[in-house]
Amino acid sequence: MDYRRISVDVDEGVATIVIKRPEVMNALDDVTLDELQQVTQDFLIDKLVRVVVLTGYGEKAFIAGADIKQLSTLTPIEAETLARRGQAVCDHLEQMGKPVIAAINGYALGGGCEIAMACTLRIASNLARIGQPEVTLGLIPGYGGTQRLTRLVGHGRALEMMLTGKPISAEEAWRIGLVNRVVPSGELMSVVGELATYLSSQSPLAMKYILSAARDGLGMTLRDGCSLEASLLGLVASTDDWREGTTAFLEKRRPRFTGS
Repeated sequence: MDYRRISVDVDEGVATIVIKRPEVMNALDDVTLDELQQVTQDFLIDKLVRVVVLTGYGEKAFIAGADIKQLSTLTPIEAETLARRGQAVCDHLEQMGKPVIAAINGYALGGGCEIAMACTLRIASNLARIGQPEVTLGLIPGYGGTQRLTRLVGHGRALEMMLTGKPISAEEAWRIGLVNRVVPSGELMSVVGELATYLSSQSPLAMKYILSAARDGLGMTLRDGCSLEASLLGLVASTDDWREGTTAFLEKRRPRFTGS
């Protein structure tokens, strides 16, 4: 499929999506959201894709937020519709059942921060700046920021970020748990590539069930979450990957997982 706002490359189980709107710091518009939703739907069912990497084109921005020019003309109904579209993209990223790594190469603001938070892991360049600045425009986050940010960094820190609208540095984002790792800007894609390659060698089914248990368990009591975990362990125990992994361990060799 030909895309106007993104590029897509798949190599040995790792799919890389690049947002390509450098003239507006990779800001999200309707077309970009539509293309992200389409490609994430495709990867959901593509068994050849085991890991997804998402980044922005250039060195300045991951995604600098929504397209403010577009936002300024929206009616209330259109604004709500846009929010739900953005939330659907984030939900697709979060519920893909495969690790999605955000390679945060620069500014990740507003919708960019929200897209990154929907990813499984976040690796940031030391030059990255991350935040939810909507309040400075008289807006509020709309793609799930008020919900995911509080879950990732805690209620107090999330409210401070959203009420002040001030972006934070990559180091501060790491300190509060918003990103998993900070690396020199020139090494970002190589570090992310190594991580993606490593994850692609793991059992796709085991990773899918880990992601499911961790995500769905957030809304459960500890007892119900543990019950879900036990049920999923029972499911994975019926797979070829389970048998391959345990057999390979006993035979002192590397497993060859097929996702079946």
